[in-house]
Amino acid sequence: MHFAFICLPAAGHVNPTLPVAAELVRRGHRVTYATSAKYAEAVESAGAAFFESGEDLAAQFPRSGSPAEGGGAASPRAGMLAGLASGMMSGLLERLLERAREEFPALLAVLAADRPDAVCYDAMTLAGKMVAMKLALPDIALLPSYATNEHFSMRELMPARAPEEMLAAWKQVRRLIDDFAAEQGLDHFNFMEGPPASLNICFIPREFQPAGDTFDASFHFVGPCLGQRAIEEAWQPGRKDRPLLFISLGTTPLNDRPDFFRMCLEAFAGTPWQVAMAIGDRIGMSELGEIPDNVDARAFFPQLDVLRHADVFLSHTGMNSTMEALYFGVPLVAFPLQPEQEANARRVEDLGLGRRLPAEALSPTLIRTVIAQVSDDQEIRRNLGTMSQRVRGAGGPAAAVDAIEHYLHRESPQA
Repeated sequence: MHFAFICLPAAGHVNPTLPVAAELVRRGHRVTYATSAKYAEAVESAGAAFFESGEDLAAQFPRSGSPAEGGGAASPRAGMLAGLASGMMSGLLERLLERAREEFPALLAVLAADRPDAVCYDAMTLAGKMVAMKLALPDIALLPSYATNEHFSMRELMPARAPEEMLAAWKQVRRLIDDFAAEQGLDHFNFMEGPPASLNICFIPREFQPAGDTFDASFHFVGPCLGQRAIEEAWQPGRKDRPLLFISLGTTPLNDRPDFFRMCLEAFAGTPWQVAMAIGDRIGMSELGEIPDNVDARAFFPQLDVLRHADVFLSHTGMNSTMEALYFGVPLVAFPLQPEQEANARRVEDLGLGRRLPAEALSPTLIRTVIAQVSDDQEIRRNLGTMSQRVRGAGGPAAAVDAIEHYLHRESPQA
């Protein structure tokens, strides 16, 4: 069979889907994978045919320059992050719409000429759902975060009151999206809302999904799909006799926090901790000042290799990073930067898998204290042991492809 993958060009969305594409190829299927040029090499390494569509989203946003401490009492960190995230989200959706207008006709033409048996699309890709509807193809949603049904919505994990500017921006962009869909002859198009896809592949275990037991058979919770990332190299800690702390705030435009990273350097300088700190590609090493001997600071690390050795993970708790930490049984200390990450941090705490850094009065001493407490917490270790078994037992890429093949053979027995 031939599958079209259409994915939002962001690491947290591409990374979990590539092992699924690779497993389809391994089983003799053909995959056409549409995303930005940044991921072309990784797509081709998975055995899929690359089709350029979209752009590197992180590059579209300027540096935030926001203080890690939250800007004082008049501007609490939660409100600041909500405002930044609302601006990012509206800008992201506007840019997605702009690019869809430019690129959707070409993508549609390619897939109409080489018609796939199904469209597997990231839930945040505007073009994915539209292609499936336009060509009347089986629709398979790829969900890198929480699933939604009549019993649970992501809104339940968000702050009780969304900023008015976020709601206004969302309504405006939704009107523009509806207009674009209508131009394509899709009068009942519901972007990121409405009924679920015919098949939904969720890259978290059912035990991490709120109200997980209420989702029907069209939802398959296969857990994280790790695979072997072509752009990463093997990594080993410099010292095997010291505890390892991994620090990373992910690849989002909000992760450029030199003040936060400087706090971490001060917190762990001269301590027994061995620190691997990923600062991203938007911060220069010169902004950090002197790097202590026990700290290895780089733009990026091969995250899976580091987590195999880590004792604690100080993370933004993006869903990909959260799932990878749980896979390896690494306790989390959360420093979320966006509303979805705030929701993940809350879920981590509720399940006893780690703690979050307090939003206010952040200091090197506080960071060091929380890391030490989480590292020594035996209840967190026990909870992680159980959750790690659930994550590893969810099935990963093989379970995802089993579900896809079963669904398509059920719908088209002659396939």
